[in-house]
Amino acid sequence: MKIAVIGGTGLIGSQVVNNLNAAGYEAVPHSLSTGVDIISGQGLDEAVAGADVVVNLTNSPTFDEASPAFFQTSMDNLLAAAQKGGVGHFVILSIVGTDRVPELDYYKAKTLQENILKAGPIPYSIVRATQFMEFMDAVLSWTTEGGTVRLPAMPIQPIAAKDVAAAVAEVAAGAPLNGTRNIGGPDIFSLDELGRITVSHKGDNRTVVTDPTAGMFGVVKGDVLTDKDAHLAPTHYTDWLS
Repeated sequence: MKIAVIGGTGLIGSQVVNNLNAAGYEAVPHSLSTGVDIISGQGLDEAVAGADVVVNLTNSPTFDEASPAFFQTSMDNLLAAAQKGGVGHFVILSIVGTDRVPELDYYKAKTLQENILKAGPIPYSIVRATQFMEFMDAVLSWTTEGGTVRLPAMPIQPIAAKDVAAAVAEVAAGAPLNGTRNIGGPDIFSLDELGRITVSHKGDNRTVVTDPTAGMFGVVKGDVLTDKDAHLAPTHYTDWLS
């Protein structure tokens, strides 16, 4: 089975490629660095030619109001190329709860991406993951002022990138779900608690203060970004930190 991994040189994509090749499949990474531009369409036909499966792991360069246009154009181009190439399965990676936070432009954009795929001509699978453990340092930096970090007490269920990659590779190698699989980390924390665990482990002298309005996640209400019924990954956050 030949699998074209678009965005196959990034954090998740490179691991997906490695996992699939180790399992005996022919996974080929494609990205701007390999001459494939999903916005202009350059190199797309060649990238998906002969592929049984396309996995799209590309991401918008911004999280603002420009992100919907990115996903609209990229998905239109990718689906057209995949249909032309006779691809039988199209996989994307999305976010648990993305359709439940309409206040965030990026989450609306990811919902748009899902809907474009669902309405498209190719059998599909959507893998929705909770927040990556690897993004915690960035989350801390967004709301740091001097020696203080402000974070809301929003429930979060962090998952390791390696576990996301394993789940995406498994879905890509299987039959199309024509639906969605949710995956999440094994533990649920409040975001401010997770911040305190992180700075404590790293010997960081910043103080984490609970602020329900702080940062991008300040608009998130309730536990919409967690899923206790998701397929649970094995890696615990404290083990990942260590």
